[in-house]
Amino acid sequence: MELRLELFVKSLERSMEFYCDVLGFNAPKEIKSDYLSIRKGDVVLGLGEMEKLPDTHPLKVSRDDQEVGLGVEIVLKVEDVYEVYNHVVAKGYSIQSELTKQSWGMVDFRIVDPDGYYLRITSNN
Repeated sequence: MELRLELFVKSLERSMEFYCDVLGFNAPKEIKSDYLSIRKGDVVLGLGEMEKLPDTHPLKVSRDDQEVGLGVEIVLKVEDVYEVYNHVVAKGYSIQSELTKQSWGMVDFRIVDPDGYYLRITSNN
């Protein structure tokens, strides 16, 4: 079994910039549709445009006061959380929760992507 997440976003360009430039995902050279598949290691994220979803789709955000990703935490385990953290900070991206050694032994920090998806970046070191 493999896991692939699909995130529905306002802007493919803005999301691609965040995931590729800030978190180091790889993407195709050009966007040819309203859907984009990006990858880093074994993690694959599908990015689709929210506005292209049919109005009856259960994930369609139809009001400005609705939050995407509510109740979901996306956990990305990396080799070196300090390296990723320093890269995110160097890019000037806002940190939601600073580096913390957790009671279960892992170190993590948390950020929110441009559309409001909550991400925990973690590693054993």
